[in-house]
Amino acid sequence: MPRAAAAASGEAADLGRRVDLPAATFLMGNEDAHAVPGDGEGPVREARVGAFSIDAYAVTNARFSAFVAATGYVTDAERFGWSYVCARFLPAEQRRLARRVPQTPWWCAVPGASWRQPEGPGSGLDGREDHPVTHMSWADADTFCRWDGGRLPTETEWEYAARGGLVGRRYPWGDELEPDGEIRCNIWQGPFPFRNTRTDGYLSTVPVHMYEPNGFGLHNVVGNVWEWCADRFIPDRHPSVSAQGPKGPPSGRNRVMRGGSHMCHRSYCNRYRVAARSSNTPDSSAGNLGFRCVFDRP
Repeated sequence: MPRAAAAASGEAADLGRRVDLPAATFLMGNEDAHAVPGDGEGPVREARVGAFSIDAYAVTNARFSAFVAATGYVTDAERFGWSYVCARFLPAEQRRLARRVPQTPWWCAVPGASWRQPEGPGSGLDGREDHPVTHMSWADADTFCRWDGGRLPTETEWEYAARGGLVGRRYPWGDELEPDGEIRCNIWQGPFPFRNTRTDGYLSTVPVHMYEPNGFGLHNVVGNVWEWCADRFIPDRHPSVSAQGPKGPPSGRNRVMRGGSHMCHRSYCNRYRVAARSSNTPDSSAGNLGFRCVFDRP
């Protein structure tokens, strides 16, 4: 088990904890050899953020369940009646019959898949209360944040918080993906998309408190789930491939996503870096889309 898994247990961790961050100026973006052409990561530039607070953890199934119980909210995936699920997470028969995305055939459109049933009918949340809620559209995430008294982070706020005080580093902990062989984030392990070796003990998402936090105290800002940001994606800076998830053609409606997910792999989606960026339509949902909230401070 990774050393960081013991950083906080599900019982001991306050999964609604917020981190207060002061106003600051930092270097945002990336233009080294790891930058993805067409994603608009660069140039490196000085950026300014005001003071704000941010969730230390991505919003969990438990927190989202409380929101739904209080409001009766119905997510976009539930309204549409389906969402996207990774083919390798489905039973063989369901995988065989599922409608696939031609450009990204590892994604299956699964009837009944939603935050309540992450892999579709027959799946559930037992044992995953402290995992990040998934199958979240931008609208779902925005609605929850406003109900909780906050909002989605701007892209600049997200990157500042994710860097954890480090300057120009590739990951929240430094430049090496696995320093001294230690797993530091939840990404695909093994040959994608054919086999996940589960080296970290999990097939898809991991608890939000797993792995050590960055220098600001934020957990899992890269890997696990993509996190929605408030910003619209600049149309002429859209990704050149659809590796991060199923989506329609880039447009002015697209919203920024940050951090990568448990389905990222260096062979096709090296976006589990603090400067990496992607986008999706605001009504899109999939088994690797989640979020965290920010809160304004005086």
